[in-house]
Amino acid sequence: MSQSPIADPLLSVEQVEVFYEQSILALRGVSLQVGQGQMVALLGANGAGKSTTLKAISSLVRAERGEVTQGRIVYQGQTITEADPASLVLAGLAQVLEGRHCFTHLSVEQNLLIGGFAGRPSRKVLSQRLERIYGYFPRLRLLRKRLTGYTSGGEQQMVAIGRALMSEPRLLLLDEPSMGLAPQVVEEIFEILARLNREEGLSLLVAEQNINIALDYAQYAFVLENGRVVDEGSAAELAAREDLHTYYLGAVG
Repeated sequence: MSQSPIADPLLSVEQVEVFYEQSILALRGVSLQVGQGQMVALLGANGAGKSTTLKAISSLVRAERGEVTQGRIVYQGQTITEADPASLVLAGLAQVLEGRHCFTHLSVEQNLLIGGFAGRPSRKVLSQRLERIYGYFPRLRLLRKRLTGYTSGGEQQMVAIGRALMSEPRLLLLDEPSMGLAPQVVEEIFEILARLNREEGLSLLVAEQNINIALDYAQYAFVLENGRVVDEGSAAELAAREDLHTYYLGAVG
């Protein structure tokens, strides 16, 4: 198993254990790191613990009667294990949940603006952030007045990502961004994420079942199985490993 070479990580998850409803053990001693400006993939089959790991980091696990019972989570040098989710957004940590969760009765632009209200920025700042999002997602500019419920799944995923980016995060957590989308749309979304990583130094932790697309774009990856990290390494190293497809993930993607 390769060891992550990050000396001073932006995010460090250290031996974290999560229980749901005080009885269901979901994560068992999970440790992982994300460096500043790094795109990291969190790989695993459905039910491996990927979503729980992201929600533990963003403190959303408590909304589902989950609790971090052991270990700690450190972001920008501060322990955030018990942090309030809203305070994490203000500190630059944002999550895009699995399933997109757009406000379907609002327009694309209204959805995006909702993501920018944390910290109460001025109208001018909000407008500048919108322009930045439209620069990365030109399709959303064309659809800005359309009700989000009348857009495609891929467009809704772009809205969900754009909404998270409106808070100007340093670290973006994405849960299964490829789920239910056509391969061409998935490629388009990952190209945009790679641009954000490359051009703005945005750090990303991407939970994915589609290991081929994830390893194409990430620099490093951790593999989860039954709530444990069972492997890690550079994306290139893991992509060359046939056993990863066969034993851990069932050749998804």
